[in-house]
Amino acid sequence: MAGARALQKEKTRQAIIDAALMHLSADHSFASLSLREVAREAGIAPTSFYRHFNDMEELGLTLVDESGLTLRELMRKARQRIEKNGSVINTSVETFMEFVERNPNIFRLLLRERSGTSVKFREAVAREVNHFKDELTEYLMAESDYSQEFAYTLAEGLVTLVFNAGAEALDLNPIEREKLKERTILQLRFITFGAAGVKEKA
Repeated sequence: MAGARALQKEKTRQAIIDAALMHLSADHSFASLSLREVAREAGIAPTSFYRHFNDMEELGLTLVDESGLTLRELMRKARQRIEKNGSVINTSVETFMEFVERNPNIFRLLLRERSGTSVKFREAVAREVNHFKDELTEYLMAESDYSQEFAYTLAEGLVTLVFNAGAEALDLNPIEREKLKERTILQLRFITFGAAGVKEKA
């Protein structure tokens, strides 16, 4: 019985998260969401919301954490595809752009809250971005003889470029998005090959 209640509670919690994400769009930010709006979409009474989250801020922070985790898991799978003789840059960019195309609301949330008015939100998004940098730093160190500082500097540039491309891709049609993807791949190659040249001269 207790197990069934716990399962139902988790299902309701997920329904609240999904409801909030569903309402996010280019014209509807998280800050404009109301608790009643989310509860109605989730099919629960507003008072039931507080059984799962203390307030809307906690819900928003949870969305940021889960969004970042979803994207990181996708990028880890991309690295597994790379190990099967795939191109590091091509596969990573394609995976990232697929995520942006399929989950525009999630990516918009990360972009908006990265420079939003809430310190907690900014810190949460910064943590997620830093996770990307740290994981990419470890990958670069494993694949090359770069020092940690050198690999982190390179990872920081690559992550910044890809996130900016993702933000631009949100408002593009399929043809424009494909051209952006090709430019991004080329730009990443410029940076990584340049980094290799700098390393050789160091």
